[in-house]
Amino acid sequence: MADEIIRTNPEENRGGRGRGSRRGRPSSDSSEGGGDGKGGNELSEKVVYINRSAKVVKGGRRFSFSALIVVGDKHGRVGLGLGKAGEVADAIRKGGDIARQNMVGVALKDATIPHEVIAAFDGARVLLRPASPGTGVIAGKTVRAVLESAGVKDVLSKSLGSKNAANVAKATLGALQQLRLRYEIYRNRGLETRARETTPGAA
Repeated sequence: MADEIIRTNPEENRGGRGRGSRRGRPSSDSSEGGGDGKGGNELSEKVVYINRSAKVVKGGRRFSFSALIVVGDKHGRVGLGLGKAGEVADAIRKGGDIARQNMVGVALKDATIPHEVIAAFDGARVLLRPASPGTGVIAGKTVRAVLESAGVKDVLSKSLGSKNAANVAKATLGALQQLRLRYEIYRNRGLETRARETTPGAA
């Protein structure tokens, strides 16, 4: 994801801001998050999108930046944060802190998801389907960042509707939060899982 920062910086390379953002934290995708890991698992931090906005003032234009950050331990916990600041590095740092505070658990089945799910956030809709081992993560860069941070390795996905990065990321996170394992559904309904009893009889 460091290439995304480098690709965004040429637009912002006015004055010292561009050089400051390149020094910012392009290498924070994997190492920075691990130092702040509360548990034993290292946290990976990925920069999904950086946006620049300008405000026209008396002396010229004043720029501010927003950074969409995904943080996850790749073992079923992932968080999303949007940081805003006058510098790219500060926006990334704030987004990472917000993402760590908002991490949630995700139900995974081995390296994929337990069932098909679709979720929407504003104009964005995301469809996720389980995939066989070895398929990989078939997704766009925004959906991929969220899925890989959560620890999903085999999945099929399709982004429907809006392509806004923030909305797509939130829709993906909402889809992951809807996932339920079979024993959780049985437990909520007051039923017992009898898959192991049925298998020997069939054999």
